[in-house]
Amino acid sequence: MHLIPYDTRIDFLRLRNVAIGIAAAMLIASIALLATRGLNFALDFTGGTMAELQFDKPVDMDGVRDKLEAAGYENAVVQAFGSESDIVVRLQPQPGQANAAQTGSAVLAAVQTPDNPGRVIASDFVSAQVGKELAQNGVLAIVFVTFGFIIYISMRFEWKFAVAAIITTIFDVICTIGLFSLTQHQFDLSVMAGVMSVMGYSINDTIVVFDRVRENFRSAHKVGPGEILNRSVNQTLSRTIITSVVALLTVLALYFYGGDSLEGMAESQIFGIVLGTVSSIFVACPLLHLLGVTKQDLMPKIRDESELARRP
Repeated sequence: MHLIPYDTRIDFLRLRNVAIGIAAAMLIASIALLATRGLNFALDFTGGTMAELQFDKPVDMDGVRDKLEAAGYENAVVQAFGSESDIVVRLQPQPGQANAAQTGSAVLAAVQTPDNPGRVIASDFVSAQVGKELAQNGVLAIVFVTFGFIIYISMRFEWKFAVAAIITTIFDVICTIGLFSLTQHQFDLSVMAGVMSVMGYSINDTIVVFDRVRENFRSAHKVGPGEILNRSVNQTLSRTIITSVVALLTVLALYFYGGDSLEGMAESQIFGIVLGTVSSIFVACPLLHLLGVTKQDLMPKIRDESELARRP
């Protein structure tokens, strides 16, 4: 199936300087935002109180959040577990916060109604030290995944292809995290999972385009590198768009129907899919062109004759 004709002749490289300039500005802006504004870490990283509540009847999650906000508990995370009448409320640390049991009772008093009373099943306090360890482990997870991708790409491609793919992937990841610094939406473990999935999606899309570039370099004759790169992007354009649209539809369903607990992860994936698709077209191949890739980069290296002569 080809959504776009296989033999299109769109000159994507004509915009390479503009595209790389915009990408560089986005990357610098994202790093600046992370350095100055930081991220709005959720309870997963900051510590706080978690209370498990059970009601006689099913409860309205949005109504519970509104009541908690009216009671002064901002950015509360409310999730159902087991059934619609059992919920978990997670709260950010509060100034002069009482012990977990008293906080659980205060939360119950704020959200229960006369026609739907509830009870506190359990309440626990997550210390800031535990949150700090989670943040450190999360950063380490992203670093290890990044290094894993770097090792794989370095083994999979010649060095110019590897450098372009790595830069493109890092661009997608940092800009996705930068979005959460800009909007100050809560950054929790589910968002981190979304960011790591963006990394996988980005590198997969770039690899598909680069594989076609290598094939065209080896099969085409008397064709310049610019034409090879343009031809490769055009030939994979239909596949790129179809894959992106299908993935985007899935994530949009998660965003609209997955509830507040999955909203952050869906936001990171929506932005990451769009950005990853655009970067594989307008950033990856222009970077290859900037690095001066040629057919000779794909040719097997010829050993020095003097070195071969010394061998027994």
